[in-house]
Amino acid sequence: MFVLAHLSDPHLGPLPVPRLRELLGKRATGFINWRRKRHRIHRGDVLARIVADLKAHTPDHIAVTGDLVNISLPGEYPPALAWLASLGPPHDVTLVPGNHDVYVREAAHFPPLHWSDYMRGDDSAMTAFPFLRRRGPLALIGLSTAVPTAPFMATGRLGGEQLARLAETLDHCAREGLFRVVMIHHPPISPPARRFKRLVDGADLCAVLARHGAELVIHGHDHARSLIELKGPRGRIPMVGVPSASEAPPGEHDRAGYNLYVVGGEAGAWRCEAISRGLSAGGDAAVEVARTRLGGRHGAALAAS
Repeated sequence: MFVLAHLSDPHLGPLPVPRLRELLGKRATGFINWRRKRHRIHRGDVLARIVADLKAHTPDHIAVTGDLVNISLPGEYPPALAWLASLGPPHDVTLVPGNHDVYVREAAHFPPLHWSDYMRGDDSAMTAFPFLRRRGPLALIGLSTAVPTAPFMATGRLGGEQLARLAETLDHCAREGLFRVVMIHHPPISPPARRFKRLVDGADLCAVLARHGAELVIHGHDHARSLIELKGPRGRIPMVGVPSASEAPPGEHDRAGYNLYVVGGEAGAWRCEAISRGLSAGGDAAVEVARTRLGGRHGAALAAS
């Protein structure tokens, strides 16, 4: 058995004191939003409780699907690197960036500058997406949907080149007989109400997955437990979302949590059980929220709260 832990959207605080010129444009609205309410939603003590519970379960690897920072201030990235290091060394932790990690255009180079060791493929000396990491029976395939957007927008985009390389990587890993885990920040499919927060080329991603297959897709962004299954070439592909790892109750979304994926079997006969853990209603402990065998008939249990 191989156990993969998955957490997302820690939105690490507190914010550093910004310079006036750093608050021009989109950062200004994000800063006001953080000071007005988000600092009470995303709490460091909650995140510490979730991480402690995760480590107590001694997973073989940890996957983080983005939004470490809030408004992409230069001073946010070094503390985020220290937090990643507290999870584990780069060999044991894999990261893909989220839209808050590239909140504005001038921040596009910050994630690879500070976090490249956690976003680098096994055979690469530089950060490029998609990247591939082999860990036990798993192929961890990291995608980036992080692109700067206008104020009040939180959309993501992959682009044709990344999608083409993803198709090649999925086929290559299938030939190796690996359990393919696609890591992405934005969910491939979003409801109409999240039009301004969706993955704009999500339909293209779903077409690639439907054609080339994958065993599991994990994402964040929506701050909610979710499970959607996509028809693949050899069965259903579960696409699983997790809450923010730092959201305090009662919050605006699901209480803070994370998932454990227990993978067993072999190529052509994989088994994967998802265990969802999160804060209790009182927020004083982490408890098991749901457990399901992915790809089975009862996958909706992951959406329990």
